[in-house]
Amino acid sequence: MPHTLATAPILVLNGPNLNLLGKRQPEIYGRDTLADVEALCVKAAAGHGATVDFRQSNHEGELVDWIHEARENHVGIVINPAAYSHTSVAILDALNTCDGLPVVEVHISNIHQREEFRHHSYMSLRADGVIAGCGVQGYAFGVERVASLAAPGTAAA
Repeated sequence: MPHTLATAPILVLNGPNLNLLGKRQPEIYGRDTLADVEALCVKAAAGHGATVDFRQSNHEGELVDWIHEARENHVGIVINPAAYSHTSVAILDALNTCDGLPVVEVHISNIHQREEFRHHSYMSLRADGVIAGCGVQGYAFGVERVASLAAPGTAAA
């Protein structure tokens, strides 16, 4: 039986270097910390009667393992794969195993205004939505979108 917003959390995954949010390149990523982002996600989810399971790793394999876990324990995934966006077929393959789970990709900066190599994201091939350039507020948008896609009777449009 599939999980609902009332029975399972939304998984919010953060990739490499996001543990340094607020300290690393604040001119690009802002001054909010990862703890601030988690609080923002918790608040956004609560507005939909949902909860979040918020995680960060600098290790690709750990992110893959968490995505596999999401198949059984979560209603959807919000993912900021950070630099792995542009390099990780392994994370894309893991996301592709999550049939029926909504996935929203988030980028704090507008990756299309940055270096050419950042313009392509493997995750976008699987994501049901991509949010870029909205600062940390993009996470709240991502949580809200996953919540709306996971809610019974909600159209995907």
